[in-house]
Amino acid sequence: MDYTMEQYRASARAVQERLGGFVPKTAMILGSGLGFLGDEVESAIPIDYQDIPHFKVSTAPGHRGRLVFGHLEGQSVAVMQGRMHHYEGYSYEAVVYALRVLRLLGCDTLIVTNAAGCVRTEWNAGDLMLITDQIKMFSESPLRGENLPEFGVRFPDASHLYTPRLQALARQAAAEQGVSLREGVYFYCYGPQYETPAEIRAVRLLGGDAVGMSTAPEVVAAAHCGMEVLGLTLLSNMAAGILDQPLSEQEVLDAAAAAKGKFSSLVRACLRRL
Repeated sequence: MDYTMEQYRASARAVQERLGGFVPKTAMILGSGLGFLGDEVESAIPIDYQDIPHFKVSTAPGHRGRLVFGHLEGQSVAVMQGRMHHYEGYSYEAVVYALRVLRLLGCDTLIVTNAAGCVRTEWNAGDLMLITDQIKMFSESPLRGENLPEFGVRFPDASHLYTPRLQALARQAAAEQGVSLREGVYFYCYGPQYETPAEIRAVRLLGGDAVGMSTAPEVVAAAHCGMEVLGLTLLSNMAAGILDQPLSEQEVLDAAAAAKGKFSSLVRACLRRL
């Protein structure tokens, strides 16, 4: 379905009634197993997705399915503990719906995280990667349908979906924290099945460094409505065909738990520098 501006505004009004005068400036989308940062928000105001008009619920493992508003490292934040995915049966418009509502609430910056498969054979599971660009060319756009000029133009430029200024900030934060930070291109595949070894070879040939089932739609929508974007990936496992073993969602969640300390310190250092 195509959502109307009145639906977006109705969702924003419902949230504002719960927030009082609080205005979030930085939206954070926390991926599989990474939602713990939402529990660290100070003066937290949690709102379940199911309590917001027109919101969908998140059904993926490791996705709690709520918004948490408050402060983190001195920033006023709106944290999505879990996201919606196309593979859950949602349209791309539904996948990015929450992000657009956060824009209406005042967010002008997006920090988006995910857990993804590592395509580069010389890298390791457990590494963190700064997303410098993305490839999403084989699926529909979340901007499909009637354009809503309140968010952005009909044909937006995509030269810098991930903001160079925020990439530089992340590099500085990683150096400050002593965290090794890879840099690469995120390749979007909509799942829910993991990719085949042949598909991973194709991803590598096309220039992908990490592969996952999220992030790209939200980033397109965020850039369309004028938000600055910082993307961080936890390379939770080696992609299909690199190791002689099957892939599993538990492996992803275990990797997120193991990386909790360095991931948290990096995101917090980035927030301090905003």
